[in-house]
This record gives sequence, C-alpha cells and structure tokens, in this order.
Amino acid sequence: MRAARRLHGDHALLGRLLSPARSPAPLLTCQPDRNFASKQGPKREPKVQKVKQDKQEVEIRQRMTVTALADAMNKDFDHVMEALLNTAVDLDSLEPDSVLEERWIKEVVTRSGMKFKWEKLSESRERPNREAHRKPVDPSRLVPRPPVVTIMGHVDHGKTTLLDSLRKSQVVLSEAGGITQHIGAFLVQLPTGERITFLDTPGHAAFSSMRGRGADATDIIVLVVAADDGVMNQTVESIQHARRAGVPMIVAVNKCDRLQADPQRVKQELLAHDVVCEEFGGDVQAIHVSALKGDNLLELAEATVALAEVLELKADPGGAVEGLIIESRTERGRGPMTTALVQRGTLRRGSILVAGRSWAKVRFLFDENGRALEGAGPSVAVEVAGWKDLPAAGETMLEVESEQRAKEVVEWRLQQQEQQQLLEEQEVIQLKQQQHRDQHRDQRGGLEHLSWRQRKKVLYRDHKDQFCSRPSEKTSKGGAGLPLIIKGDVDGSVEALLSILSSYDAQQQCPLDVVHYGVGDVSEYDVNMANTFSGSIYGFNVTAGKAVVQLAAKLDVPLRLHSIIYKLIDELKDELSSKLPPLKAENIVGEATVLAMFDVSVGKRKLPVAGCRVQKGQLDRRMKFRLIRGRDAVWEGSLLTLKHHKDEVQTVKLGMECGLSADGEVEFTAGDVVVCFEELDAPQVTSWDPGF
Repeated sequence: MRAARRLHGDHALLGRLLSPARSPAPLLTCQPDRNFASKQGPKREPKVQKVKQDKQEVEIRQRMTVTALADAMNKDFDHVMEALLNTAVDLDSLEPDSVLEERWIKEVVTRSGMKFKWEKLSESRERPNREAHRKPVDPSRLVPRPPVVTIMGHVDHGKTTLLDSLRKSQVVLSEAGGITQHIGAFLVQLPTGERITFLDTPGHAAFSSMRGRGADATDIIVLVVAADDGVMNQTVESIQHARRAGVPMIVAVNKCDRLQADPQRVKQELLAHDVVCEEFGGDVQAIHVSALKGDNLLELAEATVALAEVLELKADPGGAVEGLIIESRTERGRGPMTTALVQRGTLRRGSILVAGRSWAKVRFLFDENGRALEGAGPSVAVEVAGWKDLPAAGETMLEVESEQRAKEVVEWRLQQQEQQQLLEEQEVIQLKQQQHRDQHRDQRGGLEHLSWRQRKKVLYRDHKDQFCSRPSEKTSKGGAGLPLIIKGDVDGSVEALLSILSSYDAQQQCPLDVVHYGVGDVSEYDVNMANTFSGSIYGFNVTAGKAVVQLAAKLDVPLRLHSIIYKLIDELKDELSSKLPPLKAENIVGEATVLAMFDVSVGKRKLPVAGCRVQKGQLDRRMKFRLIRGRDAVWEGSLLTLKHHKDEVQTVKLGMECGLSADGEVEFTAGDVVVCFEELDAPQVTSWDPGF
C-alpha cells in the first residue's frame, strides 16, 4: 500500500516538472447567456416545404384490355405485366387483347405512380345537314331549249374536222399531234336558224373518263366512224358510254370521199354491237358525210334537229342555276377557270355557285371565242371566272342564295369527306391491329409452357437485332423507284394521266409513286418537291418559266414537258426501263471438242491438259469457259493456259488444235465440249403496258 502511494506521488511530481509554466488564471466575469435567458430556447432553421408533384392522370373505363390500358398510360405491354407481378393475376394467360377487371386496372395505375379517373362519355352532336339540293321544277315554266350533242368516236376518225366544218372554224389545226386531248364545247347556229351545243370529246384511249363525262352531259350522241377504217376500240367504248347514259345515237359515217371507203361494211360491223341502222330495220340514223369536203353536213344537222324535236327538250330559264362542270383549269391572270354547261336557269355575273368542295362568285362569263357575256341560258356552254378553288371536272354546279350559304355548303361537304376518310383509315387501322395480334399470337404459339419471364427472355433473344437497329435503318427502302409529280393544263388531263398510271402493274420491277399532282404550269414548288423525293416532273400541255427551268437544271431534276399524251407515256416507260438493272446475256464466241487428255509437268507437279479442236468460232483466253458433258454443265470458269503447239496464245481460230488447262479441279474426258462465251449487259424493259 505504501509502495503504491509512493509510486503515485512520483508520477505526480514528474508531471509537474515536465508541464509548462502556467499563467495565472483569468478572472471569471458572469455574462448573461441569451440561450439560457430566453424562454423559447435556441432558434431553429426554417423547414423546407416539399413541392407536391402532380401525378399523371389516366382515364380508365370498364373492361379495358391490356393494350388499351398501356396506351392510356403511354406505356408498353411489358410495363403492365410488371405492374401485375405478385398479384393474383395469371400473367402467363394474359394477351394484349385480354380484358382486365376493374380492381386490376386501378392496381396497375396506382403501382405506376399515377392516379386514375373515369373516362367521360363523349356526346356526339350531329351537325345539321347543310347540303345544297336541286330545286323542284315547275312544269308550267318549261320552255324549249337547244339540244346538247356530243361527238364521239375513235381517234383520228375526223370528229374535230366534222365540227370545224359545221361551225366554219379551224380547231383541228391548233391541236397537238392532230388529236383532240380535251373536251371542247361550241355553240353552232345552223343556216335554218336552229342552235346546237356541240361537245367534242377526245378519241384517244387515254381519255375514257372524258368520253364518259361527255355522255352524261348530252342529249344526243353523234358517233363518228371512218368509212375506210371501220369500228375500232374507242368506237365500241363510245357505244357503251351511250348505252350506260341512256342517250340516243346518230351514226355519221365519215371520210366517204376516199377511194377505199366502204360505208356498208361499217354499218354491218355496228350490227355486232347491237347498233341497228334504219336500212336494216333499226331506229338509228346513219348519215354518209365527208367532213373535209363538207358533203351531207346539212343532212346530219337536220337529222340532229329532228331527233331533238322528238325528244321534246325543255328547261326552266328563270329558276336557280344548275349545270355541269365540263372542264377546269388555272389561267395566269384569271385564276381558276371552268367550262360549264348550263342545264337550268340563267347564269349571270354575280351569281353564287357551288361545285364539289369549291364555290364561286361569278366575275366574268366568256363564250368559246373569248367574248364576254352578260348571261347564259340552258344548253349554253360558258367559261366561268371567280372560283375560290378549282372544282373537279364532272361536278354538279348549283346556285345558292349568298356567299354565307355557299361557305356553309362547302364546309359541310369537307366535313363529310373528312368523316368518310376517317372511317376508311379506321378500317385500315383495325386491319393492321388484327394482323399485329395474329402475328403476336403466332410468335408466342410455342412458348405457352414457359413462364412470363422466360418467355420475355426468349423473345428478346430472338429479336435482339431488330430491337437494336436504328429507325433510319428500319424505314429505309431498298431498290430503285420513281416518284412522280404530274402537272396538267386542265383537270381532265390530270385525271386521264392518273387513270393511266393506276393501271401500272410492274411495282415488283420498279416502284412507281405519284407524290403530287395538280393543274397549272410547273412551279418552283414542284421542282423542290421533286428534288426532295428524287423524282421526275411530267407536264402535259403546260409550260415552265425560265427560272423554273434553271432551278430544275441546278438541282438535276428531270423536267419532261409534252403536248401529246402518248409521247409522254412513251418517255415515262423509257425512264422506268432505265431504272431497272440490266439483264445478263451470253454471247457464244466459240466451241471446241476434247480429243484427248495428257499431263504436263510444271515444276514438281503435273498439270492436266485437254487437247481440243475448235469446231465453231474461236476460243479467246480472256473470255469465260463452260465444260459441257452430255447435256449437263460440269464446270464454268476461266483458263490457266491456252497453247497452240508449244506457244502461249490469246486466241485459237476455227479448225485449229490447242491445249488448254482449267483454273480449278476439273477432269476432262474425250468427247466433252468446251464452250467459250462472254457475258453482256442487256437493257431491261418494263413489263407495264398501258394499252396504247
């Protein structure tokens, strides 16, 4: 115990010796401490209020499918499956079109960090029908009107020449290629005082829709048949148009002044198409004429007037205007223009018209000679200026009370068109969805025994390359195609071109796509669009300004303008053919027969050599060779050596003997035939045949 106290004292002494000298302790002053003096305690930092994040709202409804719920949440099918993990739902039995119960729909939304609300029932308000309708006709106000006569027939049978002779004009001289390519409307006054409105339709095969439109607008059809040519394709088609429209016919047998003319043969050929002329006991008048010399034209006119009297053609000149758009086009300085046939009422300047999805306040009226008119009654064809948009040829033209009413009608028609388009698109979408569901079901057909996670792994592994591909690689199309931009002078020309292109049946050779079409001259917009799609511009009876031509040359855009339709189609076929890859063709240069086989030592190895005699043409070492044994091709390739005696040669001519060795393992036998040939690139021609 003493030893312990002694040791403790030694340690204390040693600590005092080693410690530094201490300064005297400072006096303690008592200062009030605010923390202790305050009653509320120390100040605290203000709390940071957390900003509440709005949860995404999802509209739900009863009996939602898995796909519908995923779409409403902007998620995919797998997200819904993951949200239903560890629930009572059998995930292996779920399909994209499986219907979920209400509680699982809410559970998926809640687990996804969203909130749900019930979908509101949409109340579809039916808009009142604002369509314009024809007004009823008062029989007491009907008065006789001039007949509307359409001249129809095959191309180059003299339809326009016949009309020129009737009206003492020279329209045929102004037509490109000597063929009519538009509907022409003319008012002809006969020497006897009667007036007839003639419609001249194209006879070319490409303008079938124009001929059909002419048949619908007419009272009488004059079928022109050349006496030296007989009944042709478009003659038969014109007869069919007349029957479909229920319009009576008069046959004009033209070109009877020619030596080879045979009018009787023409009338007999018409019998095969149920057109029975009067001399054969029928009711169809047949007039023998010569449009070039003017023979019997008065008889043709009298026959037309007589048939019109039998038909008792009448119309109301004082009612609301009704008519038919025969042709439409865009003119520089005048804007959208139409050629219209008035069928009822009197069309005047200031009239408000509706045709299709366009309306007009008539600013000017012109006759076929360009003279301004104040009004046009029934059976008169006039050119109308003042359209807001270009109506399509063949549309019915109706007069309405005011501009407001016209706008309502156009708006109603546009809305009806949009609804129809939506219905068509909905059908396409439903078809695509059904195809997708069928494809998904087929993919999972052999995976029913797997769990959901295992099935997901297998599908991911099978489609890994597809998932990793870039969107540009997915959407890029291979192969050469031809995007087209079509421009025409009138709506009927564009309609004819589109009708021809609709018969294109060589999409597997070269895809053809019309990306834009319209009426009017080629513009810079058309050139820029063609450059965007790497396409070509085809214009029919239109022009292109100097700036447009320079822009097309700068951007290397093909600009092809034509005034004759069959030349335009020929150039289009040539361009389609140029897009096709060339075909490989073989040209046989020569043939040789193997006589014997022997080996030649080259260094330490033996090289098999075939001794041959040239039987046809010559053998050229630079060409390709084929070994024929019997009827089978045994080998094809190139030669290592070609020798005549002991000399290396490039060619061996007819009748000479040679030795040759092939590049590769080839066994020649006596009697084999060695064929020398060259491969040539032959241009491929499109298989599309537009029919003319």
